[in-house]
Amino acid sequence: MYGGWKSGIPGIDLEFDYESVRYIVNIKSGPNWGNSSQISKMKSDFKTAQRTLRTSNSKLNIVCVNGCCYGRDNNPDKGDYYKYCGQKFWEFISSSECLYTDIITPLGHKAQEKNDDFIKAYANRINMFTLEFGTMFCNENGEIDWEKLVKLNSSKS
Repeated sequence: MYGGWKSGIPGIDLEFDYESVRYIVNIKSGPNWGNSSQISKMKSDFKTAQRTLRTSNSKLNIVCVNGCCYGRDNNPDKGDYYKYCGQKFWEFISSSECLYTDIITPLGHKAQEKNDDFIKAYANRINMFTLEFGTMFCNENGEIDWEKLVKLNSSKS
């Protein structure tokens, strides 16, 4: 939306122009993403980005935004920047009040697809590990040969 683009400025994820304002956005997963030094770094990145952008256009009106994909923050004005979380963030970048719920269905389908693939790969790996362990450390009755296992793990050579 708004013709946004991936920023080339370090520490800035998204830029877009809307109603004569350049928005620079740092996107985080949720509202409690960082400690005080990480937040200071983000503020410093915002200041550096503002200086960089103003070298080519000194009159550019720039607004800094920390966008959080989920959560809430009912006090978005942080002085140096705004913090929009959850529905407010998704509406801010799209102008759609419903985007935050509209994106869940396709994401859920993709997650299920990946989860099914993971479960299959995990089961295969467990089977391979069990077979290898049984071959190396179990006797013909399926009992673990503890001496052999301990020697592998702890012997001098």
